Amino acid sequence: MDSVIVFWFRRDLRLHDNAGLYHALKTAQEQGLRVLPLFIFDKAILDHLPDKRDRRVEFIHHTLHGINSSLKPHQSSLVVRYGFPLEIWQELLQQYSIKAVFTNHDYEPYATERDTTISNLLASHGIGFHTFKDQSIFEKAEILTGENHPYTVFTPYSRKWKALLAESHTQSYPTEHFANTFTQFPASLEVPDLSSMGFEALGEPFPAKLLPTDIIRHYDQTRNFPAEHGTTRLSVHLRFGTISIRECVRAARELNETWLNELIWRDFYMQILWHFPRIVQESFKPDYERIQWRNNEHDFRRWREGTTGYPIVDAGMRELNSTGYMHNRVRMITASFLTKHLLIDWRWGERYFAEKLLDFDLAANNGGWQWAAGTGCDAAPYFRVFNPEAQTEKFDPKHEYIKRWVPEFGTSAYPKPIVEHKFARERALSTYKQALKPSYEGEATAAKQQEELFGN
Repeated sequence: MDSVIVFWFRRDLRLHDNAGLYHALKTAQEQGLRVLPLFIFDKAILDHLPDKRDRRVEFIHHTLHGINSSLKPHQSSLVVRYGFPLEIWQELLQQYSIKAVFTNHDYEPYATERDTTISNLLASHGIGFHTFKDQSIFEKAEILTGENHPYTVFTPYSRKWKALLAESHTQSYPTEHFANTFTQFPASLEVPDLSSMGFEALGEPFPAKLLPTDIIRHYDQTRNFPAEHGTTRLSVHLRFGTISIRECVRAARELNETWLNELIWRDFYMQILWHFPRIVQESFKPDYERIQWRNNEHDFRRWREGTTGYPIVDAGMRELNSTGYMHNRVRMITASFLTKHLLIDWRWGERYFAEKLLDFDLAANNGGWQWAAGTGCDAAPYFRVFNPEAQTEKFDPKHEYIKRWVPEFGTSAYPKPIVEHKFARERALSTYKQALKPSYEGEATAAKQQEELFGN
């Protein structure tokens, strides 16, 4: 039985510029060993996916085939297993003489619990479990306030992030220097079929992985207009690590400060989730747990189906349901509509997005929904309410996006608005006030500013 070092792929599905993989390969070469590349289709995750045509599982499956193709010239292959991680690792310990396991950090509560379990199992066999930072530039407690507390407001966090950024943070890990260190197999191993795991492929193309430099260069001018191809569409690649965050930050620093700020938001929400894991179930601001949500099932169904009678909202929901993608500006509009116009608990919307989004990321999804609901780590007061009509006039004035997804718009077949905007806004403000009984100084001035910003 040959001795090996195992590299465990998770949210880092690439061979190039992969921190944990680099350290695994380098260590293996130094010790005269080889690296066995591993991926586990986790039943603890897959069994809870309601849609067996889930595009995320298909994306992972497609990506693993690409990695396998890249390993073939080195006479190597991925070892791909399907099952519960603890059981899989118990089997691997019987099949291979494992000297060490390398992987990259994952910050979600389930992932940290899983990694603790696997680390303890390996330790019981005298095997080290080594993890590295790869999906973020700064993580965990690397950026703290002067009082050594985590930042809970983005702007001061981003200032410190930029001040601390050094060239070393964005340097690539040259895995290609050790490409011949992978375990060699006499024949290419097969990736399990999707059907064997109970899933089905749609076969539709995924967003391109290449950095769109022209789009990044003009990102600040185009990012808010959903009818335009003005965003990078790299979110799914960042989510699954098929592109390096270091490569993206280098491009952002060179080409566009606004896109850099979007990448910083990723780090910000990851460190919020790391420091405050309770936000998976609770409002970041505990007082907001007192809000009396209406949680009307009929209204929620209308929102899900894109039949609210508000065209920009309906277009966004139909785009999501059809493609697994929604433009970021429209994500904010639809989330605000659900939580403020319909007074439905942000957790309902967050769960629906988690089911549908190809680029679903727990930290970012939770952060975005709590931002929209006003319950999250956001300095703005609770009375920020997006006006869908004003948002449409500003960001889809020719109704190009709306007509793309709501073909019956402007005809008698299109439904009447589910609720009147002014009434809904006043009802939301009243509900929030009753729950929170705030004492904001200058509330009237701040409310006026919010109206100008968000078209109340």
